[in-house]
Amino acid sequence: MLAALIGAVMPRHADACPFCSAVAQTLRQEMEAMDAVVIASALQSDATRNADTGEVLMEIAMVLKGEKYVSAGQTVKAVYFGDIAKGRRFLLSGVDPSDMQWSCLPLTPRAEQYIVRIPEVAEKDDADRLRFYLDYLQDEDSMLSRDAYDEFAIAPYAALQEIEPEMDHDQLVEWIGDDSLSPDRKRLYLTMLGVCGGKEDLPMLQEMLLSTQKTSRTGLDALIACYLTLAGEDGLEMINEEFLSNKKASYADTYAAIMAIRFHGTEGGVIARSALVESLHAILDREDLADLVIPDLARWQDWSQVEKLKQLFLNADAENNWVRVPVVNYLRACPKPEAAEAMEELKKVDPDSVRRANTFFAVPKPAAETVQPSKQ
Repeated sequence: MLAALIGAVMPRHADACPFCSAVAQTLRQEMEAMDAVVIASALQSDATRNADTGEVLMEIAMVLKGEKYVSAGQTVKAVYFGDIAKGRRFLLSGVDPSDMQWSCLPLTPRAEQYIVRIPEVAEKDDADRLRFYLDYLQDEDSMLSRDAYDEFAIAPYAALQEIEPEMDHDQLVEWIGDDSLSPDRKRLYLTMLGVCGGKEDLPMLQEMLLSTQKTSRTGLDALIACYLTLAGEDGLEMINEEFLSNKKASYADTYAAIMAIRFHGTEGGVIARSALVESLHAILDREDLADLVIPDLARWQDWSQVEKLKQLFLNADAENNWVRVPVVNYLRACPKPEAAEAMEELKKVDPDSVRRANTFFAVPKPAAETVQPSKQ
């Protein structure tokens, strides 16, 4: 629970897919960290290279970065233990110009065409970069599709909104309906559907939300967020009933709904926070989960729950006393006189929790405003 609390109060980068995580550094990011990056051709084969050290003699065909250290036509040695044929192409990334050490990545012709464009793409703004990577999201070359996904995962959400005209709505719907799609991909494509979709997508999304099949509900946080983006405030009723007010809902499902609500309160720009906090109030009736949303109420300056939170503190026992610290932090941030009065009362009941909150946690700061509303 403490980890969830810390995650709730920490600000996060406004990623294009707030529910996705990049698998690894992108090729663009890796190239930025290198002293030199080149395309090279093997001058040796398995029969002629050094089998003991793995060293292969290669000729640089194109310099993508580091012209002051290397040049086209120059020969270098790189270690590669995979299959080698004379003329095979590689991406070589080098560090330490005084004694350049090269890492090798074998390339297909298509991968080479992709990689040689990265330096140019790197100079573009976020939206234009995504326009390039958009065509590779489901590429048959897994390296390219993974790299394109990672670029989307780290780009600002605003950039995703900018490329709405270039999105293929029907293709996204087809991908989302593929049960073999990985959870991270599904989260991204649902986030994209929220940008380019419309009311006509709501029946499909609602069917997925209510499905008892796990594959249909993969990436539930992004699925709920997409549904709310397209349904607007009217969609909160179903989400409240199924996941927030419903005490039979699993922890994972409820947490997914909280994450979706949090997205809409910080980045979505579709539903007013005044409506979103009403949904989070339902979690306060679930004592084992209340600590997950109290920091959001404080950051969104919803000061209507002073009495409710005071009672949560007073009623907490050994099974859920972790709720006391976030309650204290909420009261510390609240400007209302009744919050200060409640704090004095709670100090007498559990001074240790009050002391921990004051010692280890900063007063919650108001969250930045979102544009309200931009799409209904």
